[in-house]
Amino acid sequence: MGLSNDDMICKRLFCVGLAAILSALVGACSQETPPHLRPLSKEAMHLLGKKGMSPQSPILIRIFKEESELEVWKARADGRFYHFKTYPICNWSGGLGPKLREGDKQAPEGFYTVTQHQMNPNSKFHLSFNLGYPNAYDRAFGRTGDFLMVHGDCRSAGCYAMTDALVEEIYALAREAFAGGQQAFQVHAFPFRMTDRNMRRHRNSQWYGFWRQLKEGYDYFELTRRPPRVAVCGRRYLVNVSFVGGREPRDGRAPCPPYRKERIEVWAERPLPGSPLAERVVVRGRKMRNLALERRLDKSGNGATRYGLTKAAGGFLGLQFGR
Repeated sequence: MGLSNDDMICKRLFCVGLAAILSALVGACSQETPPHLRPLSKEAMHLLGKKGMSPQSPILIRIFKEESELEVWKARADGRFYHFKTYPICNWSGGLGPKLREGDKQAPEGFYTVTQHQMNPNSKFHLSFNLGYPNAYDRAFGRTGDFLMVHGDCRSAGCYAMTDALVEEIYALAREAFAGGQQAFQVHAFPFRMTDRNMRRHRNSQWYGFWRQLKEGYDYFELTRRPPRVAVCGRRYLVNVSFVGGREPRDGRAPCPPYRKERIEVWAERPLPGSPLAERVVVRGRKMRNLALERRLDKSGNGATRYGLTKAAGGFLGLQFGR
């Protein structure tokens, strides 16, 4: 039995309506906000508000290899920087010590500066920003390599790799700081938390002299909660100095112009116990490097790689190494 004209019209209208709905759904999917433009989460915005921080206020980042942690600090109205969050670094490659040459799979250490053009919204590792290696200090020693990043995807060949979700939040914090007028933010990449105790523990390292220079910047920030002024000359870092006559060094290999150490304005952060500023928010997440375990296996003779584990053992234990 054939369909009447009314039935045929209803069928056509139903098909047209269904097609319109499907088209709208496809359009909505295709218009999903890209990762680099996604707003900060409600949780992050709430924490910023609790700590009296603006999303557009300046940021500073500190990286600690041995602990596999990345900290984001935010400025408040008084010009001091306060802890916002500590994030787990999912993966990094190499060992403690600076990057020396292209292909050594070593994550860099030192004082780096990130400008807006170093942000990469189209990274093949989800999102990333370039640390700016080699900096003036690295170049003074003829160190090579490029495109050393903080990025997502939890894979590392000389970079600091986060999970995609965490790198999105860090990227958004940097994006908002640039939108607020910050021209560049500092990244301090340390081998470990540079306490006196940890320095004594590593006093026999070949990099101890280099790490003493990094500790000056670490201590300055700990004492003042302000980004240190860092210069390079005579193939060394100088922290918190002013050059006589304003003669800033232009070549990190050249002897240092006359300079004097500036007086440090020690500032004690004394938030009330239980206040939002006293809260150190530590994000839980995956860390694929465990240096303490790697060292134990290396000493026992079970480690066949420079990291103290074979790749097979690392895979079994949930660790991953850079290529």
